[in-house]
Amino acid sequence: MRKIENIIYNSHNMMLDLFLPQGESKATFIYFHGGGIESGSRKDIGEFPKYLTKHGIAVVSVEYRMYPKAQYPEFIEDGADAVLWVKENLAQYGFSDNFFIGGSSAGAYISMMLCFCNSFFEKRGLKQSEIQGYFHDAGQPTVHFNVLKQRGIDTRRIVVDEMAPLYYVGEAEEYPPMMFIVSDDDMQNRFEQTMLMISTLKHFGYEQNKILYRIMNGKHCSYIHTFDQNGDSILGKLIKEFIGKFG
Repeated sequence: MRKIENIIYNSHNMMLDLFLPQGESKATFIYFHGGGIESGSRKDIGEFPKYLTKHGIAVVSVEYRMYPKAQYPEFIEDGADAVLWVKENLAQYGFSDNFFIGGSSAGAYISMMLCFCNSFFEKRGLKQSEIQGYFHDAGQPTVHFNVLKQRGIDTRRIVVDEMAPLYYVGEAEEYPPMMFIVSDDDMQNRFEQTMLMISTLKHFGYEQNKILYRIMNGKHCSYIHTFDQNGDSILGKLIKEFIGKFG
């Protein structure tokens, strides 16, 4: 694995790190870390990049603006900027144009907003057809609780408006394949919200063979830093399985 760190990708001096296979890249996975849009780091994402690069998948770990300095939708704008940067730097870093986008927890809120609200891509000349799939790991499909806090609303409220990924389901004729991950003992309401998102996609008649989900055993995102009996990253195996199916 080759690692290239601290690359500035937009005008707000946000950085990303690259994890590149030693040989040819078969796919590129753009990843947004978790932390409630107020903590976390592109540096603290576990060992899954090592597992994926071993299987020919490049990983781009993205930093984005966070609370309290950021306001909605700046962190989503950063996410779209990172996708554009990867597209524009294919040749320089040897990326595959077989793009997948994903995130964990708050990072999955960002990946879902990019997936379902097309305006962020449209402003940058990006198209959903360029994305092979989305990996939404334990994200909040309603308005994120810290976005509610920004708006002065009780963070326990369930709100679905223009700041919620769920709000946009039904606008597109089709979506790229996607995989949802959630835990059976996840944070309060996260399991139910994830099931509502999946049910809504089903209600609109989207191809069910392109909408996958996995229910994990344990707490919220507890599998990110854990390994199976063979010492392989559990999160890495989930991502590889998804990319292998649709890449």
